[in-house]
Amino acid sequence: MPSHGLGLAPRLRYLAGRARRIDVGSVFARARESARDHGRWMPAVLVDMLWSAGFRQVGFQDYVDYDFAILNRAERETYMTHPVSNQLSQKYDHPDFRHIFQDKIEFDRVFSDFLRRDWMVVEPGNRDAVRAFVEGHGTVVTKEPVGQAGTGVHRYRASEVEDWDAFHRGLLERGELLIEEVIRQHADLAAVCPGTVNTTRVTAFFDGRQTHILAIAQKFGRGAVSDQMTFGGFYTMLDDDGKAVGPGYDSHGHVHERHPDSDFVIADFQLPMIEQVRTFVDEVARVVPQVQYVGWDIVVTPDGPVLVEGNWGAGVYENKPSVTGIRTGHKPRYRAAIGF
Repeated sequence: MPSHGLGLAPRLRYLAGRARRIDVGSVFARARESARDHGRWMPAVLVDMLWSAGFRQVGFQDYVDYDFAILNRAERETYMTHPVSNQLSQKYDHPDFRHIFQDKIEFDRVFSDFLRRDWMVVEPGNRDAVRAFVEGHGTVVTKEPVGQAGTGVHRYRASEVEDWDAFHRGLLERGELLIEEVIRQHADLAAVCPGTVNTTRVTAFFDGRQTHILAIAQKFGRGAVSDQMTFGGFYTMLDDDGKAVGPGYDSHGHVHERHPDSDFVIADFQLPMIEQVRTFVDEVARVVPQVQYVGWDIVVTPDGPVLVEGNWGAGVYENKPSVTGIRTGHKPRYRAAIGF
């Protein structure tokens, strides 16, 4: 595929925005963390981190998460970073269609055929419908229409609701307007963490003809309603066959060779139905072809993959060298598929 480039102007605008919002204390803290973890001299790490951010499009947290302090230049060049991913999102995700992915209710409407679970919208006057839905499913998840990183997601059990008028009124007041049936995950996922629905993040690019899978990360929760890091979750990268490449980790310095609750060895994880997952991602990527670069969150159930959400700002999930021993990332795959 010919190179399209990402352009200098978007890069300069991104850097200018970052410079205006820079938290000096946070940068120093990250530099100290990286220097401590890898036995490096902190001032040298700080200078390298700032230089990498300014000239190599490496986010400060990227530098820490992907162990740039121990990588050489060639190894660093193989890593996808958040600044580059942001530019891809801005270029390949048409602004007229991004709202479909930002509004969870609109997303459920457009992708209803791929959710494969019941859902409804909370509205004034539909208390009885809400009660019937919650009692019918026993346990439900509610979502605020706009949220990220697991914020605005809640779990309720019908047996714990004493006043349905107050429950319905509370949902409206808090903006928890979307209710969904809880997903029943595959036994291989439940074996790692049964208390959380563990999602698979598949980052993909649809070029108008073919869907290219760029990276696959498996997220694991800690029993909360979400598997996001804000709820104590972590992830591991998967290879093309759906096999974990090593232990799990997060952006807070935690490494999990075993799941803290189930004692499951993370490196032994194998995502079930990997071929069905590939087919499924290709199908959902064609629903809104104007949004080409997406991070799809899916869950493998006993009956096959189901869709949780799509993120037009795909974010980045990458390999961590100090945990896996693998010192290369996924950027070459992005380049081959997208041509930048």
